[in-house]
Amino acid sequence: MKFLIVLVACVALVVADQLPLTAEQRAKLREGGKECIEKEGITKEQAQALRGGNFDNVDGKVKCFASCFLEKANLVVDGQINTDAIQTKLSPLVGADRVKEIQAKCDSIKGTDNCDTAFQLYQCYYKNNAEL
Repeated sequence: MKFLIVLVACVALVVADQLPLTAEQRAKLREGGKECIEKEGITKEQAQALRGGNFDNVDGKVKCFASCFLEKANLVVDGQINTDAIQTKLSPLVGADRVKEIQAKCDSIKGTDNCDTAFQLYQCYYKNNAEL
């Protein structure tokens, strides 16, 4: 299964093909996605649904998958958004001003735990810039 960098939240899962990444970086992201699928015990279909913006019927495992992947992509560190990494990774794609607009809307989101926070961040970034 192909996993992409999206963030934020979660842009990590959606934009890796569009970012200027080396083959080695893409391979690391795919491997990280596979590791998170196995670690959290979700199905390929659940990961694909999340990547495609289907936020219905999301359980705790899917939320923890989002957290795991965003941590591996260094977009979230210890449950906190890594604003510098998001700017660095997304600005070349959509522009620094657009990333800052999305960050202003999304980065203060706090869920009930790190998994819920990561999922809500991903959802916010996705909904505020679906083409990412």
